[in-house]
Amino acid sequence: MPFKTKTIIEPFRIKTVEPIRFTTREQRAAALRESHYNLFLIKAEDVLIDLLTDSGTGAMSAAQWGGMMQGDESYAGARSFFRFESSVRDVTGYKHIIPTHQGRAAERILFGTACRAGQIVPNNTHFDTTRANLEVLGVQALDLRCAEAAQPDLVAPFKGNIDLVALERCLEENAGRVPFAMITVTNNSGGGQPVSLANIRAASELCQRHGVPLILDCCRFAENAWFIKQREKGQAHRTPAEIAREMFGYAAGCTMSAKKDGLVNIGGFLALNDDALAARCRNNLILTEGFPTYGGLAGYDLEALAIGIKEVLDEDYLNYRIRSVEYLGEKLTAAGVPIVRPTGGHAVYIDARGMLPHIPQSEYPAWALSCALYLEGGVRSVEIGSVMFGRQPDGTEKPAPMELVRLAFPRRVYTQSHVDYLAEILLYVNSMKQRIRGVKLVEAPDQLRHFTVKVAPAHGSLLVD
Repeated sequence: MPFKTKTIIEPFRIKTVEPIRFTTREQRAAALRESHYNLFLIKAEDVLIDLLTDSGTGAMSAAQWGGMMQGDESYAGARSFFRFESSVRDVTGYKHIIPTHQGRAAERILFGTACRAGQIVPNNTHFDTTRANLEVLGVQALDLRCAEAAQPDLVAPFKGNIDLVALERCLEENAGRVPFAMITVTNNSGGGQPVSLANIRAASELCQRHGVPLILDCCRFAENAWFIKQREKGQAHRTPAEIAREMFGYAAGCTMSAKKDGLVNIGGFLALNDDALAARCRNNLILTEGFPTYGGLAGYDLEALAIGIKEVLDEDYLNYRIRSVEYLGEKLTAAGVPIVRPTGGHAVYIDARGMLPHIPQSEYPAWALSCALYLEGGVRSVEIGSVMFGRQPDGTEKPAPMELVRLAFPRRVYTQSHVDYLAEILLYVNSMKQRIRGVKLVEAPDQLRHFTVKVAPAHGSLLVD
């Protein structure tokens, strides 16, 4: 019987490296002050480990870089578009493939074409740009999380599922007001948790019964397929590609930020089966993004995406990626750091409300914790809490369901030693957590305020001296 190793190694060799800059604590304290305690506003060169997002921050493969050299930059009908279209159609099965420069453009085009004020779009959980693109149109973005999703420390296999009872009630009570329903895979706002194939199938059947299309927000479709393979009964023998194709088959279309599971630095698409809707969306695309065969992307970007959307379904890659995140989660759990369990595919989510119970939600504990992680270790993360989701469409404030700090792993970028360093910093911050104090908002826009908000310590300093 062949020997099987326990160690899961990176399924690639490093060919090009980029230096990272080490800073002192004093330099990081100054950077925090200069950026008004908003990690989005800190210069990348002042960050040691950058886990702000996994969107567009990954490393591309040699095959992708080689493909980019063959990019056809023709304005219309470029061969790069047809390679991109063929790859996406092969993975998703959808008839109409509409390129966009990133996922939020696909959202804006679909929502602006298919929605009107006063309607409702249910989802397992809308993420920030999805919610904002609906609310700016006067559409209610309704979150229908399953019950398990509200319990960060509960270990359950598919905490990203949509609440099917609530979905059916929404469809019955709002007949004619739901242009489509959505499911986000994996559920980013809910801790990167996967959605089961059975849940997608059941949601699809409900939507069909009420004559409502189902749309997938599929930016992490490959990771979701991997979790289905690992956790759902009867799926272990199937490939991620087979599972993904079935997932897509239950929906009428999808929006995609290819900066995640497309393994590219820029790009996205809207994919649909409805001929009439696709035609209207293409007209909307021309208005703001570009001609339908480039959609705001260069030909070389389309080439990279055509390759990346296939590479992401490699089982060795998915096994390594999911395990890296799981490894960090295990270290934190063993040390008593509260996280969303089980760990998601692309990120570890720290439960800041559980870690910092002395900071009230009105003083944004997750935002304060993210600042402390940067101050002590140069680690940039992102808050998913009441700064990101607290402001309501009517201008009022409402505490977010959870106060999370997301540590999102760029794809194929960091090594095992980086993860061990992260664990060391996180455990140190946990050991001095009683010293962390809350923050207050100083200046904020009405929408997507977390990107540009100005923040200050609520009590004179971030840490108790």
